[in-house]
Amino acid sequence: MKDTTSPKNPMARVMTIRDFRLLFVGAMTSLLGDQFALIATPWLTLQLTGDPMALGAVLALEGIPRAIFMLLGGAITDRFSPRRIMLIADFIRLILTGLMAGAIFTGVVQTWMLYAFALGFGLVAGFAVPAENSIVPMIVAEQDLQAGNSLMMGVAQLVGFIGPTLAGILIGGVANSSLGIGLAFAIDAVTFAVSAVCLWMMRAGRRNQPPQDLAAKESVWAAIGAGIKYMWNDEALRLMFLILTAVNFLLMGPLLVGIPVLASQRLPQGAAAYGLLMSAFSGGNLIGFVLAGSLRRPNGTQMRLIVLALLGGFGLVVGMLGVIPSTWVDFGLLLMVGLGNGYIAIILFTWMQTRTPKDMLGRIMSLVMFSNTGLVPVSQAISGAVSKWDLTLLFASAGGLVLLVMVWAAFQPGMKAFSESLITERLDSQAEAA
Repeated sequence: MKDTTSPKNPMARVMTIRDFRLLFVGAMTSLLGDQFALIATPWLTLQLTGDPMALGAVLALEGIPRAIFMLLGGAITDRFSPRRIMLIADFIRLILTGLMAGAIFTGVVQTWMLYAFALGFGLVAGFAVPAENSIVPMIVAEQDLQAGNSLMMGVAQLVGFIGPTLAGILIGGVANSSLGIGLAFAIDAVTFAVSAVCLWMMRAGRRNQPPQDLAAKESVWAAIGAGIKYMWNDEALRLMFLILTAVNFLLMGPLLVGIPVLASQRLPQGAAAYGLLMSAFSGGNLIGFVLAGSLRRPNGTQMRLIVLALLGGFGLVVGMLGVIPSTWVDFGLLLMVGLGNGYIAIILFTWMQTRTPKDMLGRIMSLVMFSNTGLVPVSQAISGAVSKWDLTLLFASAGGLVLLVMVWAAFQPGMKAFSESLITERLDSQAEAA
C-alpha cells in the first residue's frame, strides 16, 4: 500500500527526513561561509602583493591538491563513512580559517601564509568533495534522490548568488579593509563549526552501503581504473567528459582570475563590483536550474543543438568581458553565462546518472567532478600570467578557444550517440508510464 501520509511533492518529502534537514542546514551554512572566503582570499592576495600572477599561484595551490586527491577521495569514500570524512574535513577547515582570521586581526599575515592556507584547504577538499557528493543517497530514498540533489545544488547556487555580494559589501564597506577581510575568514570558521555540529547529530551516513567483502576483493586503484575504462569505452559519455574538461579548462581560470583583476583595475566599485559579478554568475546558474527543472527536456536533436549553441554563446560572452569596462553590462553577461551553464549542468548530470550503472555511479560522478576541477589549477596559473600581460587578451583567447571546441564537437560521432541515447531514454520513460 502507498503511504498516503507523506507529501506528494518529492522535495517536500525529502525535507521531512530529519537527517536530510540537518545535512541541508549544515551545508547551507557552510556554503555561505565559503563565499566570504572566496572573496576574501583573492582580495587579500592582491592587497599583499598587487600581483595577478601571485593570485593565480594561490588559486592553483588550492586547486592542484584538490584535483590530485579527488579520485582517491572518491574511492576511499566508497569504503568509509562519508559523514566521518566530512566531520574531519570540517574540523580541519575550521582550524585553517580560524588561524587566517587570527593572523589578519593581529596584523602578522604574510603571503606565505596564504600559500599554506590554500594548499591545506585544497588537500582537505580532495577528500571532502567526494564525501559531500556521496552522502545524499545514504539518506534519501532512490525515487526522491533527484529531488534531494536538486535541493542541495539549488541552495548552493542561491548561497553563491547572495554570499559574494554580502562579502563584497563587508570587505569594501569596512573602513579598515583588513578588518573586513579578517571578519570574512572568521565568519567562514564559524560556519564550519555549525556544519560539524549538524553532521554530529545525524544518524544516517555513519556506515557505508557497499558490502565490506567488495572492498577486500578490489583495490582502490583497481576501482578507479574500472571507472575510467567504463567511461572511456562509452562514446557519448567520453565526448561529454572531454567537452566538460575542455570548457572548464578554458573558462574557469579566466573567470576566477580575470574577474577580480577586472574589478580591481577597471571597475570603479572595486571589491563590491567583484562580489556583484560573482553573484551574477551564481544567480544565472540558479535560474538555469529552475528552468531545467520546470521545462520539458528537449529531444535528442534539440539537445544536441542546445549544447553546441551554448558552447558558442559561452565563447562570445567571455570574449566580450575584456572590452566592456562596465560593471552592470558585465553583470548581465555573466548572468547569461551562468544561466546557460546551470541549465545544461542539470540536464547533463541527470543524463549521466541514468546512463551509468548504479554500481559505477560513484566513480563516474567522481570523474565528472574531476573534469570540473582537474585542469582548472593549471588554467588559473596560466590566466594569472596572461592577465598580468594583457587582461583583454585573456578573455578574448579563452572565448575564441571555446568557439573552436564547439566546431570540433559538432563533427564528433559521440554527439550523434548522445542524441540517440536521449531518444532511447525518452521512449523507455514513455513505455514505463504506459
